[in-house]
Amino acid sequence: MINNRQKNKIRTPGYFIKRLRDNKYGVIRMFQDYGEHDPRRWTVMIDPGRSSVLITCYTNKEFNNDIMFEFNDGGAVFPKNYSIKTESIEVIVQELIKRNIQPISTDSEFFVDVSKNTASITPKA
Repeated sequence: MINNRQKNKIRTPGYFIKRLRDNKYGVIRMFQDYGEHDPRRWTVMIDPGRSSVLITCYTNKEFNNDIMFEFNDGGAVFPKNYSIKTESIEVIVQELIKRNIQPISTDSEFFVDVSKNTASITPKA
């Protein structure tokens, strides 16, 4: 039997978000209902309230089965239409570090304690 589910793949938003949260980044799922023929799959925001970098995942944009991530922060740190082709979350994290996008502190309203397996962001009171 073939399992067509994409479990633990960087191209799935849940896995991508979890791995960034494991690295102490604040992440908000923004959108994932793009059209069927649109190469965009989902968009998340990294470091909300500070650098607010949008990362959009593309599949099959240039070639069949390729994956690409586009970074957009309005040109503040990333050049316009900056993209990376990778299947490694470590490459994404290293790019954030290289651009001085730092993990969030535990007192941030966007901090999620991944050790408690929380599924959604709950702002601190």
